[in-house]
Amino acid sequence: MKQELGLLAREISLPYYDDALPAHDKFHAQRVHDLAIRLANDHKTTVDRDVLSAATWLHDIGRPRERRGLIDDHDKWAARKAGQLLKAEGATSDQTEAVKHCIKAHSIRPSSPEPESLEAQLLFDADKLEAAGARGIIRLACIIGERSGRTGEKYAIIDDSSVSESATSDTPDIELLRDWARERLDLLYTRPGRRLGTSRWNFMNEFFSQFEREIGIEGER
Repeated sequence: MKQELGLLAREISLPYYDDALPAHDKFHAQRVHDLAIRLANDHKTTVDRDVLSAATWLHDIGRPRERRGLIDDHDKWAARKAGQLLKAEGATSDQTEAVKHCIKAHSIRPSSPEPESLEAQLLFDADKLEAAGARGIIRLACIIGERSGRTGEKYAIIDDSSVSESATSDTPDIELLRDWARERLDLLYTRPGRRLGTSRWNFMNEFFSQFEREIGIEGER
């Protein structure tokens, strides 16, 4: 293998994001990559950046297939496919297995294994931090749109049911975004991840306070 593992993974991953929707497209992979490397740089323990970089690019290559109903679990499929792709390009067995573990462990699904390696924990944290802060709010709103489009019904209403006549008691409202973000931030593994998570959570609280003022709960100034 002549090419750096992370650059190689980027190259072979991009075609798999061609049909991806915004919340899980190649730009999401790029942001997760950049954030994971940032967390790695802030971590005192040595990190295998080749493995981490490769895993960030490949972690969501199964999302478009899962969305179309072609596979049931994008984590398992992506880990298996990533292993095949990297092996074909000459990656070592140790590198391939390390990347596969990172991918399999990046989700919050009950079926996902715990991220045991530091690289897996950093990928997990970077991916979850993508659902927090200013960018996180946009991503979570996109995910609501994706899920609504898939089910054919409104998955959530971006409003507050306590003041909106259009919202119904059986449809989640803006609080769903707050709940999703909090759920993910509570699961972070690394100290740099938790530190950044606190900063992004503080911003989200400011956003939700402003949202409530705009819809008249407290009165906008």
